[in-house]
Amino acid sequence: MSQHIHELVLQTANRIAATRKDWTFTPDEVVRALPRLNVSSVRTHVGSRCCINAPRNHLHKWDYFRRVGRGKYQVLPACRQASPSAAASGSSAAGPASGPLRDTIHVVVTKDGDTYVAECMELAVVTQGQSLDDLVANLREALSLHLEDEDAAAFGLATHPRMQLIYELPRAV
Repeated sequence: MSQHIHELVLQTANRIAATRKDWTFTPDEVVRALPRLNVSSVRTHVGSRCCINAPRNHLHKWDYFRRVGRGKYQVLPACRQASPSAAASGSSAAGPASGPLRDTIHVVVTKDGDTYVAECMELAVVTQGQSLDDLVANLREALSLHLEDEDAAAFGLATHPRMQLIYELPRAV
């Protein structure tokens, strides 16, 4: 079964950090270990979405890591895997549990100049459009291509998930 990005990042960080006495790792190490994932998504998960001492500026957040220095993170004790064999098998003593299938794909939309940008929270899908209508059309196509020839359940999704778009505006607006 395919995992969510935050689960893959945690599993990879555990595999790297388990070899060190202080359970530390760098985002670059995780990026290199996950070459099939979007680099920006992996870095965002390490430095923000999965970091306990990062600002809470995301809809979904998992407290897996603590920033202990510039470009250096530590796996929190509650999220450490007992052994390298546990990391290889994908099991985790305190990691996220696989639950029921999700019926919603959450998408954060921001505006960058004249372009709208959409980033899916559960999948490694990012796209853009000149208008919101273009963005939604491009997003549907990108999701369709991403899930093509795949079982939605492999991504933890129901057969026909809906999209929930969250439009983030700058504070000054």
